[in-house]
Amino acid sequence: MTITLNQIPIDLRTPGTYVEIDASRARKGLAQRTPRVLLIGNRQGAAAGAAGALQRLFSPAEIGPRLGARSVLAQMAAAFMVANTSAEVWALPLADDAGGVAATFTVTFTAAATAAGRMAFYIAGRRVTFAVAAGDAVATLASGLSAAVTAHPDLPVTAAAALGVVTLTARNKGTQGNAIDVRANFNRDDATPAGVAFTIAAGVAGATDPSVTAAIAAMGDEPFDAIVVPWTSATNRAALVAELVSRWGPQRALDGLLFQAMVGSQGALASAGAALNSQVETILGFRAPLQPVWEIAATYAAVVLRYGAEDPARPFQTLPLPGITAPAPSDRFSRAERELLLRDGISTWTADADGQVILERPITTYQTDAGGAEDPAYYDLNTLLTVSYLRWSLRHRFAVKFPRFKLGNDGTNYAPGQPIVTPKVARAELIAWALDLEAAGLVENVAQFKADLQVERDASDQNRLNAIVPPDLINQFRVLAAQIQFRL
Repeated sequence: MTITLNQIPIDLRTPGTYVEIDASRARKGLAQRTPRVLLIGNRQGAAAGAAGALQRLFSPAEIGPRLGARSVLAQMAAAFMVANTSAEVWALPLADDAGGVAATFTVTFTAAATAAGRMAFYIAGRRVTFAVAAGDAVATLASGLSAAVTAHPDLPVTAAAALGVVTLTARNKGTQGNAIDVRANFNRDDATPAGVAFTIAAGVAGATDPSVTAAIAAMGDEPFDAIVVPWTSATNRAALVAELVSRWGPQRALDGLLFQAMVGSQGALASAGAALNSQVETILGFRAPLQPVWEIAATYAAVVLRYGAEDPARPFQTLPLPGITAPAPSDRFSRAERELLLRDGISTWTADADGQVILERPITTYQTDAGGAEDPAYYDLNTLLTVSYLRWSLRHRFAVKFPRFKLGNDGTNYAPGQPIVTPKVARAELIAWALDLEAAGLVENVAQFKADLQVERDASDQNRLNAIVPPDLINQFRVLAAQIQFRL
């Protein structure tokens, strides 16, 4: 018998017609995968989900009970699910560090109201209002703001009023609280009632983030296309980058990118970015965002994963970040500043006419090769996403097409139906794969691919094929440089 079946024994004695089902040739074209994201952050209170354990989130209704309402991680998950409803969402909640410090901010009222009105404050991008009556003293104004903050269902701070001063304290300890934005009168129709005066100031600096060491161990070899964290502290970042570099290695082949957001002046961001150099991380920079960095990072990852799953090579410029409000024009980076940021590993954004943040150019922090020379190989996020998909689809294709196959030499007279792969068969499959990639707009120049493709049987291990697979990645249309030569 020359035809090999997978399930029907070769020595059946019982009469009958036996038919097995084989789906290995049912698939056509390129395989599709559902992106998976891991959100790592601070939990809070008596959340049902155990700290330090992976857990999958299936709906927004689960977020509060499992991660702690109004915690950093809960707000990350909520923001991600608003921007991406198709990805598989996992969370890894961490307890605040026992020695951590929560960031504080103060609103100090210095003059009483002389007319009625409504005060409008914006805390972490949420609008908080309270009524003001003529003659309200500074203590009354402080009590009004404190009560409004306490009644708000979605603020990452608590409030306490005393002697005309409202102290806002981050619900979670750690450095991420330092980037909470507190301001008044952001919208055009906001106005401070006559007579009222106040100052806003940063108080105690948040410090000591929870360590991600145990979280990395808890991840095991679970694959995640994106890992999102609310911090940019050096220790945690270095540990996560090291883990992702390991995951990108050929033995693990788990890939994944680290998504972060950072707040600072153009100079501070450029300095921070210039000190980094990794193809596995991306940082979106802001001068003074309304929403907290953890929501920005989660939304950034959500948009990249959503559209990257549809087409990893298509540029992300002009895609909006749902729920992320563009800062005032004075707090946006100029084109010249963004050019400098893009030279120092910081991804950039602009704003549309509706005041929504839109992506401009998502990049990695990779800037130079091992020798210190400028290297564009892993500059754009699209390159990493495309290469990751190519590797995944190649591994998937061969696993599906050649399961339990034998390996033989070219030119041998094998009987039809034998599950045998040879170098020529593998080469043909690789070319077919490249043609599918070309049709999907992920690669170009398949003629070059065929010319440079090498497939050979290993001389030392007869159970192994070695291949040089040379796809020419499609590029992104980012710049049109033109000269208008007018005539009179």
